Amino acid sequence: MTILIFIIVHWYLSLFTQTFFNHRYAAHSMFSMSRAWEKFFFIFSWIAQGSSYLSPYAYGVMHRMHHAYADTEKDPHSPKYDKTLFAMMWRTKNVYSDIFYERIEIEEKFTKGVPKWKSFDIFGDNWLIRLSWAAFYIAFYVVFATHWWMYLFLPLNFLMGPFHGAIINWFAHKYGYRNFEVGDTSRNLMPLDIFMLGEGYHNNHHKRGSNPNFGYKWYELDPIYPIIRIFNGLRIIKLRT
Repeated sequence: MTILIFIIVHWYLSLFTQTFFNHRYAAHSMFSMSRAWEKFFFIFSWIAQGSSYLSPYAYGVMHRMHHAYADTEKDPHSPKYDKTLFAMMWRTKNVYSDIFYERIEIEEKFTKGVPKWKSFDIFGDNWLIRLSWAAFYIAFYVVFATHWWMYLFLPLNFLMGPFHGAIINWFAHKYGYRNFEVGDTSRNLMPLDIFMLGEGYHNNHHKRGSNPNFGYKWYELDPIYPIIRIFNGLRIIKLRT
C-alpha cells in the first residue's frame, strides 16, 4: 500500500510541475509570477520530478517548437514522422539536449520570455544528482516493498517525466476525439482527464494555445485550472488577460 501511495504521489506531483510550471508558465506565459516564486517552482519541480527533472527552459522552447511545427518534419515529437513510440521519444530527447546544451541556434520567438536558471538546471541535470534520486527510490522500495513484483514499478519512478511526455506526444496524436479541426493530428484522450491533469485535452489546447483552462465542453474538467485561479487569488501568480 505504501508503494502504491508513493507512485501516485510521485505521478501527480511530477505531472503538476510539468503542466503548471513547464507548460503553462514557461512555454505559454499564461500567467506571470515574481522571480522569487519562479525560483521556488524551479526547486519544487526538481523535487517533484526527481531523476527525470526537465529544464523549464528547454521544455518551454521545445514545446513552442512543437506548436509552431506540429506534425511536420520540424516537430520535435510527432507520431507522423516516427515509426515507433521509442523512436519518437529518442528524437525528443535529442532535440531537448540540443536546446539544453545550446548546440543549435534557436529563433528568438521560441526563447523570448522563457524562464531560465542555467546554474540550477545544470545542477538538476547532473548525472550524479539523477542517480542519487534513483538510489533514493530504490532505498524506499527496499524499506517498504512487500512483494518482489513491486520493484517492476521502479522504471516508472526513474523516468516519470518522459513517461508523461510519451502519453501525450504519442497517444494524444493518435487516439481520442476532437472538438476542433486543426492543422495537426492532436486529439483529446478522454472526456474526464483526471489521470493527466488536463494535459489529455490536447486538441483543445492546440486550438486555444493561450487559454489556461484546457477543458472546453462542460464535462471536460481541467484539474489544474482551479489551482491556477486560487494561486491568482492569493497573488502567487497573475493571470494574463
